[in-house]
Amino acid sequence: MASGGLPLLFTAMTALAAAVAAWAVVAVPAVPPLPKARQTVVDLAKRLGQGSFLRPTAALALATAALSAGVGFLPVTGAAAHLGPVATGAAVSLLAACTALVQPRAGAALDHGRITTATGLSTGLAVTAAGLAAAMLPGLTGVLLAAILIGAGTGMITPLGFAALATASPPERLGQTMGAAELGRELGDAGGPLLVAAVATATTLTAGFATLADLTATAVLASRVSDERGVRQPPP
Repeated sequence: MASGGLPLLFTAMTALAAAVAAWAVVAVPAVPPLPKARQTVVDLAKRLGQGSFLRPTAALALATAALSAGVGFLPVTGAAAHLGPVATGAAVSLLAACTALVQPRAGAALDHGRITTATGLSTGLAVTAAGLAAAMLPGLTGVLLAAILIGAGTGMITPLGFAALATASPPERLGQTMGAAELGRELGDAGGPLLVAAVATATTLTAGFATLADLTATAVLASRVSDERGVRQPPP
């Protein structure tokens, strides 16, 4: 960036995106749609209102909210602690790297039966909440710990959330279900930074991170209560 500035950076990113798009057109096979029966809007609303859709989608939304808030506000926290742009940029890169490292391993653990989607999602949410709480710690330690935990929690939630949705969705409605879940993720992507910013404007940035951490921790407790009820419920 020092030699070419921001215009060169965005030019390189544009060229990379165009290359990936061209590769996808050539390499990704076309998948014909499955035959499906007619479905009304009421049927869609009922299906999307079920816990098998709402729980993983809420987890995905909270993970994306934490990821976006971390990327957006960890540099602000670092700057307030008198850290330079190299250190704060490295923290954001560390967050992304942790997400990329954990995602395939979480998916492989699910495939081999070492974890379940319910346990994995609860664990991922707990780790993410811990990362948001770590963001309240002062100095470089808090920034790096938050980046590691938020990245790891998000990396665990993402593959397991989509796997849970795929398992619970009828094959002929898989695209519709994933599209609706992606909308939930986008709401988290937009809502997480807005929530942290709104609370930070009224109070402090630490309180903003605390609010999102509390919301994520509440989702962990709600998920565990729901799982316990499902276990205790007698078979029909």
